Amino acid sequence: MVYEVLIGGRSYRVEFKRGEPGYACRVDGREVALESVSGGHEVLWLLVGGRSYEVRRQAQANGIMHLEIRGRRYAAEVHDPRAFRGRRAAAGASAGPCKLVAPMPGKVVRLLKAEGAKVEAGEGVVVVEAMKMQNEIRSPRKGVVKKILAAAGARVNAGETLAVVE
Repeated sequence: MVYEVLIGGRSYRVEFKRGEPGYACRVDGREVALESVSGGHEVLWLLVGGRSYEVRRQAQANGIMHLEIRGRRYAAEVHDPRAFRGRRAAAGASAGPCKLVAPMPGKVVRLLKAEGAKVEAGEGVVVVEAMKMQNEIRSPRKGVVKKILAAAGARVNAGETLAVVE
């Protein structure tokens, strides 16, 4: 099984193969020692390279899953490239406008880029504070910031478009 995982504007290719015991895992081509135990519907305990992590899955909206790991919250999107939706998203990743959306409700703390500014893939555009944590919303690709739709100090809802990159 191969998945495209987007966390914080950065894309990872995650591969799982059934092995003994459990699964063999590769992230961006690198072997990762991984063991997991389900703690119920919303909790997963992982042993990654000898380090233990408790992963709590929180509300999912607009295809964005919220994960809490060691007190830090992450917005993640998981796409199965075999699925039509994943293929369509991958095909459109390099063409047309790309909306940067708020992964959760919060407050815009800073605008890191202005309209017309050039951005590299993975470069921060907007910072949103939620639950006393600042989350940098990054551009998933190289381009130009065409629109900034949020203002510093403004409250935003999950899924609300903050900026557009072309």
